Amino acid sequence: MKILHLDTNHPLLINQLKEVGFQNDEDYTSSKIEIESKIDQYDGIIIRSRFAIDKVFLDKAKNLKFIGRVGAGLENIDIEYASQQGIELFNAPEGNRNAVGEHALGMILSLFNKLNQAHNSVIDGKWLREAHRGLELDGKTVGIIGYGNMGRAFARKLRGFTVEVICYDILEDVENSDATQVELDEFFEKTDILSLHTPETPKTIGMVNKEFINKFKKPFWLINTARGKSVVTSDLVEALQNKKILGAGLDVLEYEKSSFENLFSNTTTMPKAFQELMGMNNVLLTPHVAGWTVESKEKLAQTIVDKIKAQFC
Repeated sequence: MKILHLDTNHPLLINQLKEVGFQNDEDYTSSKIEIESKIDQYDGIIIRSRFAIDKVFLDKAKNLKFIGRVGAGLENIDIEYASQQGIELFNAPEGNRNAVGEHALGMILSLFNKLNQAHNSVIDGKWLREAHRGLELDGKTVGIIGYGNMGRAFARKLRGFTVEVICYDILEDVENSDATQVELDEFFEKTDILSLHTPETPKTIGMVNKEFINKFKKPFWLINTARGKSVVTSDLVEALQNKKILGAGLDVLEYEKSSFENLFSNTTTMPKAFQELMGMNNVLLTPHVAGWTVESKEKLAQTIVDKIKAQFC
């Protein structure tokens, strides 16, 4: 079987597939149109998020048997059409869930203790202790929306803290020893810290909007290490300004391209809401790297290799 690798990944991916007899070709620079002109030669492709795998692409991939996405989500692939074509889809949420959990926890602790503000203050030659008095996580209620691989990993990271962890998920009976599943009414009533761990779907796009935010009974903190389009940035900014949201840690942004490799869908203008967001000292921004650790790079690749071998070897 011939595999075309469209993004660079940990070398073990190619090495291990080669060991079991796969032919591996690499093309990390050709345009999507150029790839489409030769994709019918391949049985499988490995991609992170270089471009969307849509119906046009899949129609040209006449011999394609599988797509390996070295990451958690599959939203850059037309899942329904691929399934109709009998194409197996492999993703790897198991590979970076630990990294995402650690990043989400790190964002909370950084926001609560004003670490970035304090660092910048000292660099500026200021020693403002009272201005940087922090909060403790103990005693808070952490609400997790989306209790799959990522949500569960984050909940495990909270075991060492005296916190109540609750979760909401569209599936029933997902709770475990790390979190109690509740209905939305209870979720809105109790949550002090909201952490999103949902995929990008029609139901989650724009989910955190003004109406949603105003359902929370208490001011809360927002952590988003999931997908940027789940949060309406202009509504988030308004909530931060009126203190309905106390602070936000955002690893993902509404304005990212679908490839996740660039920030803006339109590079000619910077949205006003994002300009306001960047000027807030209770907002922590990172460039979609929650699952982007040295260890997760290896684990993601290994997960894809194992799934391909299990199906085709």
